[in-house]
Amino acid sequence: MVIPVHDVLPVRRTPWVTYALIAINVVVFLLTPAARSTGVQATSVTQLCQQEAFYDRYSAIPAELTHDQQLARVPTGTAAVGRGGAVGCLVGPPSYHKIPALSVLYAMFLHGGWLHLLGNMLFLWVFGNNVEDRLGRVRFALFYLVCGYAAAYVFALANANSTQPLIGASGAIAGVLGAYLVLYPRARVWSLVPFLLFIPLRLPAWLVLGMWFVLQWVYSAGYAVSDAGSVAYLAHVVGFVLGALLAIPLRGRRPPVGYPVRR
Repeated sequence: MVIPVHDVLPVRRTPWVTYALIAINVVVFLLTPAARSTGVQATSVTQLCQQEAFYDRYSAIPAELTHDQQLARVPTGTAAVGRGGAVGCLVGPPSYHKIPALSVLYAMFLHGGWLHLLGNMLFLWVFGNNVEDRLGRVRFALFYLVCGYAAAYVFALANANSTQPLIGASGAIAGVLGAYLVLYPRARVWSLVPFLLFIPLRLPAWLVLGMWFVLQWVYSAGYAVSDAGSVAYLAHVVGFVLGALLAIPLRGRRPPVGYPVRR
């Protein structure tokens, strides 16, 4: 796995939608309970219960999406001591009305921690501007949302009874990566290679994004075990494939100024 940090493909216009998406994701994250946890200090049970209640309310939950109905019992955000002195989170009827379809939109701007947020925003920063440049601002915004929704719903259908909250912009950003691969396969991307002591290399986009996709597919298919925790790899695969398919009709159009063309 390599870490992309910058591509060398210029754009013809300022990618305001990409900038806006990054800004919204950062602002929303700062307003969520997860922003108060750095991963260094210990998190209290009360804080964990509050986070769990928050994400159950605003995240996309597969069981809710497949049945188009919110769960009957959800975490209340309150910690309690049970039998034998065990500490846990209270569960009860929801005090709010939740529209499952809208929860997908909310979930696309939620993240579980700083690493989750920064990793997603890095990929959006590196690859989003050129895809927006090719699609145009309005179509790029719609494209982003369509990929995010498709990724969430396909993942939900594959995990129809799961009550595990689904959050993050990864499905939508995976769509951006798929489109970039189709539109600019030969573009060069400066990337850090961990197993080479993070030496920066100028690699072709087809290699960087192809490796990323293969890794997501391997994990989603269960051929390998990731230590990244509970990650919706299938949503990444779906978003990427859909983004690539939607970008195919644009391949024949004139590329942006500065795009390297073979003669």
